Amino acid sequence: MPIYEYKALTPQGAAKSGVVDADSPREARAKLRAEKLMVTEIAPLEAGKKKFSLKHFLPSSEPTFPNKKRVEQVAAVTRQIATLLAAGIPLAEALKAVVEQAPDQQMETVFREIREKISRGLSFGETLHGYPAYFTDLYCNMVKAGEAAGNLDEVMRRLADFLQAQARMRNKVGAAMVYPTIMIILGTLVVAVLVTFVVPQVTQLLRRQGKVLPLPTQILVAVSSFIRDWWWAVMLGLAGLLWLFQKIVSTDRGGMLWDRFKLKIPVLGDLFLKQAVARFAHTFATLLRSGVPVLQSLQITKNILGNRVLAQVLDKVHDHIMEGTDIATPLKLSKAFPPVVGYMIAVGEQSGNLDELLDKVADAYDEELEVATQKMTAVIEPLIIVVLAVIVGGIVVSIILPILKTMQF
Repeated sequence: MPIYEYKALTPQGAAKSGVVDADSPREARAKLRAEKLMVTEIAPLEAGKKKFSLKHFLPSSEPTFPNKKRVEQVAAVTRQIATLLAAGIPLAEALKAVVEQAPDQQMETVFREIREKISRGLSFGETLHGYPAYFTDLYCNMVKAGEAAGNLDEVMRRLADFLQAQARMRNKVGAAMVYPTIMIILGTLVVAVLVTFVVPQVTQLLRRQGKVLPLPTQILVAVSSFIRDWWWAVMLGLAGLLWLFQKIVSTDRGGMLWDRFKLKIPVLGDLFLKQAVARFAHTFATLLRSGVPVLQSLQITKNILGNRVLAQVLDKVHDHIMEGTDIATPLKLSKAFPPVVGYMIAVGEQSGNLDELLDKVADAYDEELEVATQKMTAVIEPLIIVVLAVIVGGIVVSIILPILKTMQF
């Protein structure tokens, strides 16, 4: 069924725009009139000048991943679909309900297209692959496994739980970094004001009096003059270094070295490792429980770890399984994953309940991640305070020192 973009006026005279699916423009107008809307403009979504574009919904050769807001929206919609399917409502009708309650226009458009393709006989999982900006490979493969096993409602519920758990884990780390980030920004602003405005005025006053400035003050004046006159060069240099860094880490070798370095950073390295292990255990368990084959689950899990060192280990695990070995042995030999993860997986493989053991690993590392986050903030906050105090104190001393010498005479 074609999709039309429209502009209309409500009975109160307010402007409204959106999309509607109908067999023809006449039927689309009739639907909108039934909603008491006076149509001023209507056109097929694929044609004409659009308010928004669907190009970011189409398959791309480069991997794309949903942003934070989109993940939360997809998680809410997934739980809604799971509830409707569990109540015995057909998938097409469940998607129609999602369209009517979509949180924004882009989400509404996406689910209208998905519903139309499913009505034409396409599978839900294959259709989702066409919208990588909303649905990851993990999501699509779990849906396909649920369709094949006939328990799509249960799989959708697990997906919603998984997405919300991942969002909570990211929010914990993000919330822990808010206070240190605010302190760094405020401290930088204070130092910039002192160096750019206060120092030049004080030193200019002292020079008018013909006083010889002490060495610390001379250094401070030189730094202040350099920043004031060459700030644009400093900004360009920082931008260039950032661009160069991104180019280096985008290569396989550079990215591997950077990810290996991140795991060795004191305090932060432990946090990164625990976050990756918790994500690995949650994702792998969810995929296995949903009926996705082990090898495919490993490939999907590898792409969401966010660390090339650990992803390389999963590649080796994949190759070992192809040769007929177990999962736990290469994990233990890698020494990249904590030993307890390998032992827990070994127990799960022997007992036949690997997904349950992975859930226990995930829960344990979620708790450890929270402790590691608290430890990180406990270390970083006083460190930032000390560094800022030294910098600001040095500036103040450099300003006061010549004033005290002047008073002595």
